[in-house]
Amino acid sequence: MSMVDAAIAAITAQQAKVKDRSPQWMVGEQLKDICRAEPASAELILQDLEKEAMSITEAEKKIKAFADGHKTGNCSCVTPAESDRILRKFYGLPASSVSPDGLTPSPEGKASIGAGKIIDLADFF
Repeated sequence: MSMVDAAIAAITAQQAKVKDRSPQWMVGEQLKDICRAEPASAELILQDLEKEAMSITEAEKKIKAFADGHKTGNCSCVTPAESDRILRKFYGLPASSVSPDGLTPSPEGKASIGAGKIIDLADFF
């Protein structure tokens, strides 16, 4: 089993303990995306998930605290970039090299997707 598969299995096991589509479950989905996109981060996530203090439930509490601290009236929201930053800090992961949409360079890192390549759209016609 690869490190990515092992990390995803550990995340899935923790997700089974919470309600589907709950904030904690969604943290697991975001961590799975990070593992798939950045296999080197999967090992760090797997090691951390073995500790109760580093569970997806505890990670969600960090995101909720951020949301609660940035309320507008009775509403709060956390953008994908903000939650990514919070999770990376919580799990000690390096900054992403790509923005949360997966397509554009991130200001925190260097873009690896299509860097330095020129695409001629005429090739597609």
